[in-house]
Amino acid sequence: MKLLLQTTDPTVIAFAQALLEGEDIDSFVLDVHMSIFEGGLGILPRRLMVADSDWFLARAVIRDNGIDEGYDAKP
Repeated sequence: MKLLLQTTDPTVIAFAQALLEGEDIDSFVLDVHMSIFEGGLGILPRRLMVADSDWFLARAVIRDNGIDEGYDAKP
């Protein structure tokens, strides 16, 4: 699995997942329950992961829709 997107905004994660689902790309969100440790402040980012084979296409979908990856993405 490769990191596609990292953000503290849950709406961005949901939008990205909807876009990927429309392209038949499976994704998985990590760090969903970290709010337990941070006290619900929203300071720890969630990570959206995709399969290695889907990463290039998934990144194109994300970038074409104006979503910032939130990190220095490297192939």
